[in-house]
Amino acid sequence: MQDSRSNSLITVFSVALIVLVVVFSSFFVINPGQAGVVSILGKARDTPFLEGIHLKPPVISAVDVYDLTVQKFEVPAQSSTKDLQDLNARFAINFRLDPMQVVEIRRTQGTLANIVSKIIAPQTQESFKIAAARRTVEEAITQRAELKQDFDDVLENRLEKYGILVLDTSVIDLEFSPEFAKSVEDKQVAEQRSKRAVFVAQEAEQQAQADINRAKGKAEAQRLLAETLKAQGGNLVLQKEAISAWREGGSQMPEVLVTSGSEQANAPFLFNFNDLPK
Repeated sequence: MQDSRSNSLITVFSVALIVLVVVFSSFFVINPGQAGVVSILGKARDTPFLEGIHLKPPVISAVDVYDLTVQKFEVPAQSSTKDLQDLNARFAINFRLDPMQVVEIRRTQGTLANIVSKIIAPQTQESFKIAAARRTVEEAITQRAELKQDFDDVLENRLEKYGILVLDTSVIDLEFSPEFAKSVEDKQVAEQRSKRAVFVAQEAEQQAQADINRAKGKAEAQRLLAETLKAQGGNLVLQKEAISAWREGGSQMPEVLVTSGSEQANAPFLFNFNDLPK
């Protein structure tokens, strides 16, 4: 009798435990920034489940949870420009999954790793080829913002149909062929030499103009001096010029200074007694 009662208790506890397991397995929680896809016997249901507590069939169902927050991946890309120059780039792609399309993503792609490797990486490559082929390699340098905008437009259109929303892209690196890099360096050197030649020519022209201006100034000064000499009192100017020339020449102070008694005398007559013959 006691054994029968013990067996009954064990059965009751087992049934209760099974019921609890079934009840708890019928509930699942989706956190903020996530979306869930319920599969029953391997077939995904058509409606995605967003944040909150939800019910699902116990035992025979499973829940796949997808991250809806912003994801970032770096993707390399190679292309040729319009002038057939090799162009290598590396992009940082910021994206998130469309919550209304996670069911289709579950059916076609499965995991996030598959989304990156099978969708984002090849579509990035194709988008860069389209954007780069519209420009020469020099335009890719000088019009980098326009190149990025073309790339963004093409990539957004291509990924949108897969339920992937592109939020932003960044050009991490942009590399050119060694031949083009050498040609750019040679061009810069030639431009610097050309600018130097223009500068030297301008400097010579300015120097020549300065010489002309000085000559004109000197001629004008001589003309004014001649007019002054013609006027009354011009002899004083001539005497002043003679004394200045005598001083600048390093002459010795004469012991005798003889000047003409006439008011029209043009210059003083100077001599030194030491120079007289003995």
